[in-house]
Amino acid sequence: MKNLQIAYILSLSCLGFSVYGQAPKQKLAVINLSNPSFEDTPRKGEKGGSAPNGWFDCGGPNETSPDIQPGCFGVVKPASNGATYMGLVVRDNETYESVAQRLPQPIEAGNCYEWSLDLSRADEYTSPTTQSGGKEMSFSSAVQVRIWGGNGFCDRAELLYTTPYVVNTRWQGYLIPLKPKKGSYTFIVVEAFFKTPMLFPYNGNVLVDNASAIKQVDCSEKKEEPVAIVKPPVKVKPKDSTIKQPTPPVVTKTTPPPPKVEPVVTKNISDVDPAKVKKGDVLQIQNLYFDANKFDIKYECENTLNDIYKFLSKNNKVVIEIGGHTNNRPSDTYANDLSTNRAKAVAEWLVKKGIPSNRVQYKGYGKTMPIAPNTTEEGKKKNQRVEIKILSVTG
Repeated sequence: MKNLQIAYILSLSCLGFSVYGQAPKQKLAVINLSNPSFEDTPRKGEKGGSAPNGWFDCGGPNETSPDIQPGCFGVVKPASNGATYMGLVVRDNETYESVAQRLPQPIEAGNCYEWSLDLSRADEYTSPTTQSGGKEMSFSSAVQVRIWGGNGFCDRAELLYTTPYVVNTRWQGYLIPLKPKKGSYTFIVVEAFFKTPMLFPYNGNVLVDNASAIKQVDCSEKKEEPVAIVKPPVKVKPKDSTIKQPTPPVVTKTTPPPPKVEPVVTKNISDVDPAKVKKGDVLQIQNLYFDANKFDIKYECENTLNDIYKFLSKNNKVVIEIGGHTNNRPSDTYANDLSTNRAKAVAEWLVKKGIPSNRVQYKGYGKTMPIAPNTTEEGKKKNQRVEIKILSVTG
């Protein structure tokens, strides 16, 4: 009788039942994509063209398909994985490129998933546009990537995730949390989009490579509001993990000397006396700030930008440089990119408002010109700034 009981218990175990009456732990799904590294013949996108093998073009009928890079429009960056990758652009005519793929099994409402893409920005991406009458235009501005779930090709039923602005010009892996709430979806859409909030459309690009499998994860192990983690595609561990790595210096070795003339600090630049402004003066602009790691113009800062516009309108002989600066938190490359994009955003706003482009230059200085110690939060806040430098005053 005892042997019969043991045999009965073993038979239940083989059928997937616990001997204590508990259901077996659910197996978490792993959804593999077709052609996840966007391998195809390098080519420029064209009207009526196709997306990379395994993907479907979701652009407008009068717009070109995504580019298969490298080798098109000045983009020469090697692939992150394999031989080729996809280039998606946004355009100043308010159109943007996207691709979709049918999933072999759906991502289900209420479940949590993790996905990753390698993303980068090409610092050179030059192409003719219809808005410019066929003239070559730069598409080097940074954009975001939006991930949609749907139940048909190009169906955007639910926005599942929006990445931070892809300002990096080296490949970085972006870990993307997905949690459908409105329904279950059998299609996924990858879409380039303008940075938001958007004051006006612009030309920009994002490079996409090395999509991972979409892996279901235990929701109980995740935070309520998961945040994407930007990670390097390749991680090399030190030989001895017990050795503490040295902390990088706070100030770079080649910190330029401070300017000879003390900068003018003002809350209202339009009140600056033009008779007292001279070449080399630096105006530190207060009430002009950005969210961490972002360079979009905040609505509440437009009054400050209007003050700069009024100053330049009243003094039409003044040529300025918009200078972007960061504190020492980011890496050198990231700080340079971020400060340049912040300065560029201000310059573009002024030009769009009506200031001639030959009177407004911009430059990102990264973390090379601190005005306060980076050892305190207050000092770091002061170093993260935008300044106006007077390049010339004629007439």
